[in-house]
Amino acid sequence: MAEVLHGIGVSPGFAAGPVHRLTPPPNLPAPVPVADVAAEIARAAAALANVAADLTRRAAAASGPAAEILSAQAMMADDPVLPDAVADAVRGGDDAVHAIDRALAAHRRAFEAAGGYLAERVADLDDLRDRAVAVCLGQPMPGIPDPGHPFVLAARDLAPADTAGLDPARVLALVTEAGGPTSHTAIVARSLGLPAVVRCEGVLTLHDGVMVAVDGATGQVEVDPDSATVRERREREIGRRAAIARSAGPGRTADGHAVALLANIGSAGDLTGEGGAGAEGVGLFRTELLYLDRATAPTPAEQVATYTEVFAAAAGRRTVIRTLDAGADKPLPFVHHDDEPNPALGVRGLRLARRHPDVLDSQLAAIAEAARATGADAWVMAPMVSTAAEAADFVGRCRAVGLPRAGVMVEVPAAALRAAALVQVVDFLSIGTNDLSQYTFAADRQCGELAELLDPWQPVLLQLIAACAAAGREAGRPVGVCGEAAADPGLSLVLVGLGITSLSMSPRSIPAVREALAAHTLAECRALSEVALAAPDATAARVEVIGTSS
Repeated sequence: MAEVLHGIGVSPGFAAGPVHRLTPPPNLPAPVPVADVAAEIARAAAALANVAADLTRRAAAASGPAAEILSAQAMMADDPVLPDAVADAVRGGDDAVHAIDRALAAHRRAFEAAGGYLAERVADLDDLRDRAVAVCLGQPMPGIPDPGHPFVLAARDLAPADTAGLDPARVLALVTEAGGPTSHTAIVARSLGLPAVVRCEGVLTLHDGVMVAVDGATGQVEVDPDSATVRERREREIGRRAAIARSAGPGRTADGHAVALLANIGSAGDLTGEGGAGAEGVGLFRTELLYLDRATAPTPAEQVATYTEVFAAAAGRRTVIRTLDAGADKPLPFVHHDDEPNPALGVRGLRLARRHPDVLDSQLAAIAEAARATGADAWVMAPMVSTAAEAADFVGRCRAVGLPRAGVMVEVPAAALRAAALVQVVDFLSIGTNDLSQYTFAADRQCGELAELLDPWQPVLLQLIAACAAAGREAGRPVGVCGEAAADPGLSLVLVGLGITSLSMSPRSIPAVREALAAHTLAECRALSEVALAAPDATAARVEVIGTSS
């Protein structure tokens, strides 16, 4: 019997081929004395500039989530604070290689201490270090191997530059030992339609060239699989992909129950790219990308222009805009923040309006102006809402500027448990499964060891989602899911069975979800949701539902 490795499936699909491991980062050599401080500082600065330029080029050539991830990393490499820290280390006696390592290690500790969004960027800093060190040593940058044939890529984890450079014609599937459901690997794999499994212990012990079969739905990786089984699974996968390629129209179950399939976007361009045209609207427009990495707040005119562009790209379709999701864990230079002992539990999202109401009011006014000018179907929602009082205050602010549809995100257990009270004051709920998982299980999204707790198939998480859906159904309010959990075709059946009325995901993921829904009746979805709720854990829920629905 073939050996089977188990992980978390984060991007559905099947692929089989020889496994090849990611090219490892360079080892740090022994320190050397610095004879010319100025020359050594210049050597280190040139390496950082080289890496920043390379990442910028890659970002320009990429699109969608990959472009956003790479652009954020390029900004880190271009941060003027970094070469200053490296220069200080050289003056302290480090050679260029060790000065880069020391400076980025300090940045890494600061990011880890900040928690939240910044802690999630730690892997980006590690990749910057590895690339700059490789340039300093005159070695190839770490990255994707090129064995000359299609292969399954195995790695401890994948850095943004690695995921952004993936070619689906060469890379058949992704398997990592680290990572989690919200990692770069998961996000980019879904956007490219590549099968992917994370937290797969033992995959790096396999020798390059060993045949593996990867199931991105169940999270199973079979070593030396039976050739007949592989042929049969490949034929099924070809059929699945053909059906996805033909997929079109609104989201519906086999018996006609409507489920709106919406897109998560960071810019108007995401709606014009692959998959965007097939979305029934926007379920999540992340407005924080307009605010981050700026020394000053965007002007009202800049905001109106951005929202107008998004509304125009949506062309009359529902467009759900999330107000600024920033705060202590996504610091803004133009907003003062007090030191917080635990930023993930601090002043972020809607809570920022307590200190800076003008930031929220300015944003809402700009959204309203753009909506009036375009006749857009604008829905606005606030992040990090915990109480009905907070929700009511937000709705009042929206009404004051003429925005007719105001809702809130359910990201903390308090909001889920009081969903019945929330739907009395808002027009809709949108469940952010990533943060709701993190806060429900007290499990930091950055801690790889706890990735199984953040698996969106966790029955306890599904129980909270079910409570929100029930509250919405009772009050006649729509309840959607805008976390990437919605992109999982198997889980989408469960969510619809629980009573979710819309699913929002990366545009590329929509056709697969549409086809999964079209193959099942609402009654079947409800039965599958009962199976998932009764399961003892996430792994059992996934395996039992997928086994039942396939």
